[in-house]
Amino acid sequence: MRKRRVAGVLAGALGVLLAMTGVTGASAAQAGSGKRVFNAMQIIFSPDMPNAFCTIGAVGTDKYGREIAISAGHCLRPDKRYSDRDIPENIQPVYDRGDVAFGPIGYVRYFKDPEGSTVGHPTKDYMIIELVPAVTPSSQGPYLKETGEVEAAGGQPSPNALTPPLDDERLLGAGLLDDNELVVSGQLGVYYGRITDNSKGVYQSWAAHKDGDSGGPAIWHVPGSAYPSAQNNFQAAGPWAGITKAVVAGVPPFVYTSSANILADLRARDAAHPGVYGAGFHVTDNP
Repeated sequence: MRKRRVAGVLAGALGVLLAMTGVTGASAAQAGSGKRVFNAMQIIFSPDMPNAFCTIGAVGTDKYGREIAISAGHCLRPDKRYSDRDIPENIQPVYDRGDVAFGPIGYVRYFKDPEGSTVGHPTKDYMIIELVPAVTPSSQGPYLKETGEVEAAGGQPSPNALTPPLDDERLLGAGLLDDNELVVSGQLGVYYGRITDNSKGVYQSWAAHKDGDSGGPAIWHVPGSAYPSAQNNFQAAGPWAGITKAVVAGVPPFVYTSSANILADLRARDAAHPGVYGAGFHVTDNP
């Protein structure tokens, strides 16, 4: 297991406010571009603020056929007019930090108010982005290939789950007899480490990340599968298990919002108000 301490705390808010106006759609020049959107892609919310970035954690499709990317909710400062509800208007574009000239790859459709926390809501720290038609969702990031969603049959239900919970709304164990591990990808490269604690679906692990990796991908290490190493070019594959949340004052200091918490909250919100962006999310199987 590789260990590295990262000082400080991930920025709970990047100073990016939802704009009242914005680009209203993909440009004609984008049509047929074939541009891929994938896990670990760095994203920004204004071309004028390239260093205020977060990261995509998973890309796929919701039950309504919309193409969706998921990141961390705390990447946007809460605007009470828009937080904690679906945003059908194209008011907050999202850009690929490495290819701003392409224009928006999508628009924010939901983000959770952190409710006073500097590192996002305790169990619902996520953002839903609807991708524009001109881009192609991909399961393959620079290091990680996501193969569906992790299912923990018999595991503790997410605190956000309806009754009965689905298997992908159950949490990975973190007890002494559990050996669940996360593999993560970000600015440091690819790291892995055992889940040492599970606090209401927020996983603590030695898998390292740093400021700007918020929202980035974490997959479950499938027992018996190869660990990322120089021999396999640090590649790994496994089901999506969560997104990067923060660096906290703990040992280990790296924490992640479980995919179970996100999927459970999406289903619960959709049950109350059908049509929720991201509900029934499944990771794409596009290469």
